[in-house]
Amino acid sequence: MNQSYHWQPYFEATELEQAITLPAELYVSEQAHQLDRQAIFTRSWQCVGHVSELANNGDVITAEVANKPIVILRDHEGQLRAYYNVCKHRAGPLVLQKGNVKVLSCKYHGWTYKLDGQLRTAPEMQSTPNFELCDVHLDSVNVDTWQGYLFVNLSNSPIELAKVFENIVEKIAPINLLKMQFHHRDVYDVSCNWKVYMDNYLEGYHLPHVHPGLNKLLDYKSYTTELSPWYSYQFSPLESDDNFYGDGAAHYFCVYPNLMLNILPGRCQVNIIVPSEKNQCKVIFDYYYSDLESSSTKKMIQQDLSFSDEVQDEDIAICEHVQKGLESGSYHQGRLCVKRESGVWHFQELLRRAYREVSEL
Repeated sequence: MNQSYHWQPYFEATELEQAITLPAELYVSEQAHQLDRQAIFTRSWQCVGHVSELANNGDVITAEVANKPIVILRDHEGQLRAYYNVCKHRAGPLVLQKGNVKVLSCKYHGWTYKLDGQLRTAPEMQSTPNFELCDVHLDSVNVDTWQGYLFVNLSNSPIELAKVFENIVEKIAPINLLKMQFHHRDVYDVSCNWKVYMDNYLEGYHLPHVHPGLNKLLDYKSYTTELSPWYSYQFSPLESDDNFYGDGAAHYFCVYPNLMLNILPGRCQVNIIVPSEKNQCKVIFDYYYSDLESSSTKKMIQQDLSFSDEVQDEDIAICEHVQKGLESGSYHQGRLCVKRESGVWHFQELLRRAYREVSEL
């Protein structure tokens, strides 16, 4: 992390009126990729699924956060728990896929753990001196829920999850996320740094130039961005009530550091942006709908799928071009548009703060 000291001048706080982007180096180098893992992804709430996947006691799912394997489960008393998916014997995996279990059983040497994390059995260890089952317990991970979505946080003292999402439920009323059901997941591999994709989402400035179809549905002149401590909120009235988006409003929330909620009447897209390499990320789209069995919802889903693919293809293309521009050596930093890019500034300020905090440890 020595390279982060070289970057420290770029971590200083800025004001919106004089906003300047993060330097290109933070989007293109392996050192920056590792810094993001340490400063951001091991210290923030990460969405790993939905409570509907853990409907029954004993249900388990797996996830990977900051390159660390995690298992999330509902124990026999109905309590949600999360652990590192790592046996305390020789680091074998406890769970390989989602399912329902009575115990957590290591796939390497068969050590088993109760769902409260306590070691239950360790084959042939009876004669091992100074070894007691009661002394061995899995390492816990913070787990919480918001509106049915599951989150984990690897840090020792995370901010309360409810504070991260404060007031979102009120902003989207009368839409009720708790009444929506999962329909399907799409996953895209994109050749850009994860922050490039995030920056792109955080402004409507590019809508007329990159998304002509979407721009026709949204009222660009009324497109506004509001800033909260942990998220930015982009809002647009829908241009008319005769398009498949329906009437009402489109709500776009970008929740630090890598979660996007696209909320419209009757549906919600949950987008999670996961770094893969310094210039690669995985974009996960989970689609949720109200009243899945109705004919109107089924029709809307088909229209959604086609249109979402169109918008996503447009975003992928421009983000991959931007990554090449950042890697060209001809770009270092640029000024932000105060009117249209306050969300980008806000996100990058949260990044700067995270970088400062870890560099001071």
